[in-house]
Amino acid sequence: MTMMKKLLTSAVASAMMASGAQAAMSNDTVKIGYLADMSGTYRDLAGPNGLKAVEMAIADFGGKVNGTKIEVVSADDRNSADVASSTVRRWVENDNVDLVAGLVASSVSIAVSDILEENDKLGIISGSAASSITNEHCTPNHIHYVYDTYPLANGTASAVVKEGGKTWYILTADYAFGHALEGDVTRVVEANGGEVIGTLRHPFPTPDFSSFILQAQASGADVVALANAGADTTNAINTASEFGVTQSGQTLAALLLFLTDVKALGVEAAQGIQLTTGWYWDMNDETRAWSDRFFEETGARPTMVHAGIYSSTMQYLKAVDATDSDDAQTVRKQMMDTPINDMFAKNGKIRVDGRMVHDMFLAEVKTPDESTGEWDLYKILRTIPADEAYRPLSESKCPLVTSK
Repeated sequence: MTMMKKLLTSAVASAMMASGAQAAMSNDTVKIGYLADMSGTYRDLAGPNGLKAVEMAIADFGGKVNGTKIEVVSADDRNSADVASSTVRRWVENDNVDLVAGLVASSVSIAVSDILEENDKLGIISGSAASSITNEHCTPNHIHYVYDTYPLANGTASAVVKEGGKTWYILTADYAFGHALEGDVTRVVEANGGEVIGTLRHPFPTPDFSSFILQAQASGADVVALANAGADTTNAINTASEFGVTQSGQTLAALLLFLTDVKALGVEAAQGIQLTTGWYWDMNDETRAWSDRFFEETGARPTMVHAGIYSSTMQYLKAVDATDSDDAQTVRKQMMDTPINDMFAKNGKIRVDGRMVHDMFLAEVKTPDESTGEWDLYKILRTIPADEAYRPLSESKCPLVTSK
């Protein structure tokens, strides 16, 4: 289905909502499909514990919405756009799945979004990073919830340049997410008076970073930046430590680092690394209370993705409840009209391009002396307000914005 047809569909749904008419439930269940990397590079940051976050949200909602049973199905996309596409096509065309949740690899999310648009179903993307998902790849059928590469660059890259890191060499995961992060970081570095003197793209995933780290080290750049995630990031950091990158005077910048990555590295290896995050489990009483529940269920503290999956699932179910509908456009509009105030975000809002904007945070990994336990890993340095964190709509290439 073309974007123009989808825009007309969205306009009709908006008119129905404005007049008080609502699309009724299409089935006797509200079905959520959870799709993520359950066994590979990105397993820890979302994976099986992301499914548990969905199940917690469903349980907290009472297992039903307006008397209609809520069901969840799940699958491992193996970080493959082809696997994900075939799974989601089966879900929406044969299995009556209303919402696809999770979604980690950006290439997977972009491919899945096209299928959701064709079938007028809804997706909420919590794990992917590419800012293009709500820019040139936006659709009226998905929401990007937790973070993206734009605030990662505005937070971490900006801070490192201001601390004296003027020349940069970027190691980039060679797919949509890495490309987007590399582009956003280059923009911020240059805007702050720095220079990217080299980039090197590595396959996704990469078990051995030796040759890549050696080339970055030989560049003589002030900063060796990692535009990758998950096991790729931890492998690269460990290799950089083995080759003495920071000991030789270069700064190592992990542009996307998750709580589970830091836990795997340990504070001895990760101490002092600055990172940008959309959420941290130990920020306040509300985040700690929910995280304690999550820990009881999983034995681990939640990443920002786990928290975002729970929050977005609750927001979706509230919208279905308020509209008594599982129609994608009806529910999406209700979600856009409803501010988000929960354990994940305060005064969050979903824009017309599908981007959920909320405050982000610049954090630093604690030293061994500062850390009081295995999950006491971050100190928050500053808040990046929502209106500064994300790409302004005035710069958007999204047809949903530019058509207005």
